[in-house]
Amino acid sequence: MSHFFGTVGAESSSVTLACDYLAHRFGNAGDHAMRTRRYPTDMSDSEWAVVRPLLPVPGWLRGRGGQPEAYCHRALLDAIRYLLDNGTKWRAIPVDFPPWDRVYAFFRRWRGHGLVREFHDRLRRRVREQAGRDPEPSAA
Repeated sequence: MSHFFGTVGAESSSVTLACDYLAHRFGNAGDHAMRTRRYPTDMSDSEWAVVRPLLPVPGWLRGRGGQPEAYCHRALLDAIRYLLDNGTKWRAIPVDFPPWDRVYAFFRRWRGHGLVREFHDRLRRRVREQAGRDPEPSAA
């Protein structure tokens, strides 16, 4: 089984565009209300539709143990985008995002496993293919 959502049989639901459906179906994300999209850095539904299949499948769904996520990936990614765009500190993320320590743990785990780089590479390949270019850059 692949480690990315796009290769898992994803069902479409009303939650799909709003959040990560796996977190709602199997995790604890339903315990937290959906946040209102209010910042320019928040992903649009069309951006989320592109990004969602590129996200890694959580370890607990691959039988590696651990607990289901308590927050949807879209809210976590929106918080990271806000932080990067505004240059704020982790602890200064606005309260309508998931708690800063959960956002940081999510980011740290992805970075530690090389998923940030792999996610970036997958997104770059997809953009290049849509532009009719070779998926891998030839320069440098």
